[in-house]
Amino acid sequence: MGDPDAKVTVRLYEDPRCPFCEEFETTGGSSELREAMLVHRARAEYTLASFLDDRVGGGGSKRAVNALRAAMEKGKFVEYHEVLYAHQPEESVDGYTDAYLLELAGEVDGLRGPEFDAAVKSMKYRSFVTASERAYERAGGAEEPEGPGTPTAEINGKRIPLEYNGLLGSGVFARLLQQIHDDPAEWEQTTF
Repeated sequence: MGDPDAKVTVRLYEDPRCPFCEEFETTGGSSELREAMLVHRARAEYTLASFLDDRVGGGGSKRAVNALRAAMEKGKFVEYHEVLYAHQPEESVDGYTDAYLLELAGEVDGLRGPEFDAAVKSMKYRSFVTASERAYERAGGAEEPEGPGTPTAEINGKRIPLEYNGLLGSGVFARLLQQIHDDPAEWEQTTF
């Protein structure tokens, strides 16, 4: 999402049921990332996981990832992504039902319609959901074969260690994105 020519690329690994992802998206650095995207300083890429369905039970993550993919087809990914996290059910509750996903889609102008609704109800993008989960697992490498944890952020291919993820709010993320934009070579030299 955002300007494909932006100097800064932020890749986020998220599971729609993850409460820490919800925290990042609603009160953390996500708003700062959106601001950087609006001024063409950064772009965002998402790898959407669904591992919590297996760990906690149910299929809500898979249904939410499918619905997000359907929203992308309508050019409404960013708006719908924001709505889903603003209304995230508790992690232990399999609350992302088809009915709830469609209800939330009603909050995004122009998203609901026969194609979107059918895609949600039929799990049209099931293969995308599976491929995205596999990409998430591969991102963990040998050290984390089940995936890197959520949320995880990489900026220009360099992962921000989990112990720093708490810093991704309160203006810190915005300053980090600006610094990397201004001097990408310095970021390449950064070690954690």
